[in-house]
Amino acid sequence: MSEALKRLEDYETQPRHRATVLSSERITPQESDEEVRELLLEIDREDSPYEAVQNIGVLAPGDPAFGQQHHFRLYSVADRPETSETGKPRIKICVKRVDYIDSYSGERYAGRASNYLCDLRPGDTLWTTGPYGQAFEVPEHMDATLILIGSGTGIAPFRAFIKHLYKDVKNWKGRVLLFYGAKSGLEMLYQNEKNNDLAQYYDEETFEAFRALSPRPHWADPIAWDQAIAERGDELLQMLEKENTYVYVAGLEEMSEELDGVFSRLDDTRKIWRERKQALAAEGRWVELLY
Repeated sequence: MSEALKRLEDYETQPRHRATVLSSERITPQESDEEVRELLLEIDREDSPYEAVQNIGVLAPGDPAFGQQHHFRLYSVADRPETSETGKPRIKICVKRVDYIDSYSGERYAGRASNYLCDLRPGDTLWTTGPYGQAFEVPEHMDATLILIGSGTGIAPFRAFIKHLYKDVKNWKGRVLLFYGAKSGLEMLYQNEKNNDLAQYYDEETFEAFRALSPRPHWADPIAWDQAIAERGDELLQMLEKENTYVYVAGLEEMSEELDGVFSRLDDTRKIWRERKQALAAEGRWVELLY
């Protein structure tokens, strides 16, 4: 079974490794309604099998009311893994504090895993599993074109991937287009006043970044993908005709349908776009990492 088709209950949660929180930094400004934190973890294991764009499993305390001992969730490695002086692997994950509304009672509840992780402080420990899979592969051809489309914490795997491309992959000459969506400029992770980590790649001749924001963030309007993508529609469709173009998507599940709508308008009809997307996916040139 491919990683993309797996359900959470299909993942093996053994062996488990204890991790220590070395730091927990809020990477959205205090005035933002969204709290997103970057956690640096040191994993207590002798080997270091972690790579950029892989996932790790986190075992948060379960809900006794449902007979849960643990609450299992996956998080993308958000940076190039490092190794401590003692040889233990260190990785970063990006976590958004999430609440949800019960569809029956209408009550608001704190997301179990995200709130558990966001409340951890340096010195605290937790159980981790994995690593699992690698959704986004570096193309064999070093002159390939990569179209990366991410929203929210979906930027985390792309941040690791972009760093890996420009720091670890020798002879990379391909073009990288990053389309990143958020409700407002305050939620542009790694591209805001609090943390502008991705700005270091703006000087790369092959790297371009484009923002897509919600027109009315306080009204929960969707991200304006049509504006960011349609402005470059003809160029993007020409790119998709080439065999060395790859599209990687990361973010919430609704992104897939939103992007289908945008590309359908570019490609005349939804049927034509659906056939094109299916062909790209079959060739491994359209890959989605959704949650």
